[in-house]
Amino acid sequence: MPEATTEYPPVPDLVWTADLQTGDARMDATHEAFVQMLAELRALPPEDQLPLFRELTAHTVEHFEQEDRWMLATGFTADNCHTLQHRSILDTLKAVEAHYLQGDTEIIGRMADALAEWFPMHARSMDAGLAQHMRSLGFDTRTETLPDPSRVRPASMSGCGSVTCS
Repeated sequence: MPEATTEYPPVPDLVWTADLQTGDARMDATHEAFVQMLAELRALPPEDQLPLFRELTAHTVEHFEQEDRWMLATGFTADNCHTLQHRSILDTLKAVEAHYLQGDTEIIGRMADALAEWFPMHARSMDAGLAQHMRSLGFDTRTETLPDPSRVRPASMSGCGSVTCS
């Protein structure tokens, strides 16, 4: 009996559009750069992907560290579900590079497809919620400051992106 294989439809291209915007210019610029790098990575043949994958990983580390700082500054616990999702993605990126170096040259492409599927929901939910929460407090993402720090109770939220999901 032949081995069954499952064919999945190709993951559509991820293109930066207005529906991915969170309303925070700094966050949106970071996200737009991520989407562009991901598109470039997905266009490369597997044997040429590692250098750009490493750049994408470094960009993602900075991207997530930035959002994690903002969450801590605006009252989230260090182990909130948004930050935990960031950690999970970063752990997976590290594992992908290790597998690629061990000879699985298709894994970066699979990861890029997975990121293209994951990112829109993350941006529209967790990141949009975070942006809304920061706006409600007057948090300035350019300077990473609050006009009135007394409005934030430290480590008061463990939710995904905003007060409404804690």
